Order: sequence, then C-alpha cells, then structure tokens
Amino acid sequence: MSAATQARVLRKRKAPEVESSRRRQLLRASARLFREKGYDGTSVRDIAQATGMQSGSWVYHFATKHDILEAVMKEGLVDALARIEAIAALGLPPRQQFDRLVRTHLDTLLGAGQDFIPVVLYEWRSLEPAARRRVSVLLKRYEAVWEAALAQLRVEGEWSGTARIDALLLFGALNWIARWYDPRGALDVQALADQCIRFFLRAPPVPVRKPRSSGRSQRAAH
Repeated sequence: MSAATQARVLRKRKAPEVESSRRRQLLRASARLFREKGYDGTSVRDIAQATGMQSGSWVYHFATKHDILEAVMKEGLVDALARIEAIAALGLPPRQQFDRLVRTHLDTLLGAGQDFIPVVLYEWRSLEPAARRRVSVLLKRYEAVWEAALAQLRVEGEWSGTARIDALLLFGALNWIARWYDPRGALDVQALADQCIRFFLRAPPVPVRKPRSSGRSQRAAH
C-alpha cells in the first residue's frame, strides 16, 4: 500500500471521530446559548458563530434548530441517566445512595459547563409534541431511578411519604435551585448538597464544635 493510500485510509478512519467531536461541540455551544439567551432568542447564526462554523454548515448534523434543541435535551439526559444508573448499580445503603443521587443531580444542574439539563427544564415547552414524547422516554427512566431510591428509604423508615408526588416535589425543590443559586455566594455546590440532604431526610444538623481556649487565654481571663 502506497503512502498516499495509507493517508486516505487514515482520513476515512478519523472522519467519524472528527464529525462526532464537531457534533458534540455544536451541542455544547447550543446548550450554553439556549440557557443564556433562551431557545427563541438564539439564532442559527449565533450557533454558527459560537462553534466557528460557517453559516449553514451545521445543517450537516441537524436539519433545523428544533432538531438541535431535541438533541441537546437527549444528550443531557443520556449523560445524567448514565451517572445515576451507575450509582443505583452500586447497591449502596439507601441513605448513602440518596446522598450520592442528590450530589450528582445538583452537579448536572450547577456544575461548570453543565448547561444541558437546565435547557430541559427551561425550554420544555419549546419542544414539538412528537419530540416531547421521545425525550419523555429518557425522563421517565431518570425518574424511575429516584422513585426506586425513595422506595428503599421508605423500607428503612427514612422517608415517610408514600405517593409518587414525593419524587415530583423533590425534583421541584432541587431543580428550582438552578434559578436562584449564586456560585459566588457562601455555599459551594457540595455544601449546598449537604443542606439539601439534611432537609429532605430531616437529619439533625451536624453540631458545630467550639474551638477550645488555650490554657494561656484561660489564665489571662482570671
């Protein structure tokens, strides 16, 4: 095989990887724009500029802007679902499993570069009915992991509710955090997760130990 032929073969092998990388780049940029400007406020030109693509070249990956929105939601849910299903597969004690699920969910909402799930929350009404049904399949799988976790907590006496509405109330509280959380505030994401877990499980707060006074300061007080 000549050097030229080998080069062509290598280019063909790399082509799918390159296109996959471009598609991922396009989805990341679109998710960020949809979150910052809203779906209606984002133009295809905005997406092209954000990705460095020529206007219209994104059509190679998606036919319409709406197709990009659906793909962004699916991408976010597939990644988030993989993370929580991996936690469920560990067979952890119910309370520990719940702890991990809350922390992971908050990371998908508030972590650096995590724009996909907020788009699901804020732009759900922008989906056409057929696309909404397709995305709902992933949403139901995501909710099922949480419902199973809550069922295990009930068995252990750690969760008093018995209705499916428990999961909806839980998601409502967690997802609303994306609206008001300020990363420049007093709580980082992990400290925020601590507070959420204590609230949901009604666990008593960890007592704050006062620092001991040194012998010298005690003598000085007398």
